[in-house]
Amino acid sequence: MGRVSRRAFTVAALSTLVLAGDASAATADTDVTGGAGPDGRRARRELRGMWLATVTNRDWPSAPGLTAAQQRTELLTHLDTAVERNLNAVFFQVRPTADALWPSPYEPWSQYLTGTQGQDPGWDPLGTAVAEAHARGLQLHAWFNPYRVSLQTDPTKLVASHPARKHPDWVVPYGGKLYYNPGLPEVRAFVETAMLDAVRHYRVDGVHFDDYFYPYPVAGQTFDDDAAYAEYGAGFPDRASWRRDNINRLVRETAAKIRRIRPAASFGISPFGVWRNATTDPLGSDTRAGVQTYDDLYADTRRWVRENWVDYICPQVYWSIGFAAADYAKLVPWWAEAARGTGTHVYVGEALYKAGDPAQPAAWQDPAELSKHLTFAADYPQVRGHVFFAAKEVGSDPIGAMSRVVADHYGRPVRPPR
Repeated sequence: MGRVSRRAFTVAALSTLVLAGDASAATADTDVTGGAGPDGRRARRELRGMWLATVTNRDWPSAPGLTAAQQRTELLTHLDTAVERNLNAVFFQVRPTADALWPSPYEPWSQYLTGTQGQDPGWDPLGTAVAEAHARGLQLHAWFNPYRVSLQTDPTKLVASHPARKHPDWVVPYGGKLYYNPGLPEVRAFVETAMLDAVRHYRVDGVHFDDYFYPYPVAGQTFDDDAAYAEYGAGFPDRASWRRDNINRLVRETAAKIRRIRPAASFGISPFGVWRNATTDPLGSDTRAGVQTYDDLYADTRRWVRENWVDYICPQVYWSIGFAAADYAKLVPWWAEAARGTGTHVYVGEALYKAGDPAQPAAWQDPAELSKHLTFAADYPQVRGHVFFAAKEVGSDPIGAMSRVVADHYGRPVRPPR
């Protein structure tokens, strides 16, 4: 064979892995093309992902107002980096603040592209991302934030055509931001339609929600949904139960619509890593977290797993092994047990962004910390992969933590689970 670069070989191999059909049902849990490991066993299929965040230009584009060519070049660089790291999935944030990174008939172009909300960037980022990811053998999951409207509270700063301007009764200011009210059925119907427009028009491999449902609590502030609760809360024992039901409906309805629109696409959610502390609920984890998704975000994440409403759960277990209040080594087994027997996969969200950050505890100054996470999680069969936050650090790798993960765990390409 002639001289072929490692990157070209890896791209070709990954393309085969993701796009080719399975050889037989017997290979459903193992990777045939990826080859055998040192002990002769076939590599197990696993998800190796990274989040590519666009809100506030966190990962991409590097600044608003770049030319279409510059934006495209930066996007392809992130995809190439994923291939070089032997990742197989990218979670691309395409609706960061009730806006769009595709030509949506429902919501305006994102300000993070041009600097001006509603301004056409002159190209289609989502369409390009899907095509270029697939050309590289990567899965492309469309990442949506359902209810966040704006990172400021003045509706007049939104483009005049914005649905939040047309329906001011849909919007609640809270914590210095604007949110759609999850308690309004018309809001839920709209956000589902707006998000699933992308699923209808692009061959995405998955639909992904992050951890924002009802907003994280802000001391001294109240999320004002009194009118919605008065109208729709009858029959619930309390407001918290009603709010949880609103989010449960969003999850169930979205799942059902994805199955109709694009049956091959997976649906998953990446919640805050603690459902409830055991001191609050005996079914909870041995943690002392200040936030509990069930109580504070009204997201019953354990139920979504147990009832198989989602194809996967990707809890943000953003703490080190041994961290007293929320120990990685206690939370991963808890999530694995929650998923046991359900068919729901667990993909662990990993805090790559903390590696080498001087503001973080000592464990995060160790380049091996994240590699230890993957070694630990490998003992739990319900854990089928990991997703790293976020793309910028996957590329820059300030203390070599990502390189260590690749060297220790990602030596060859593998397919994602089915």
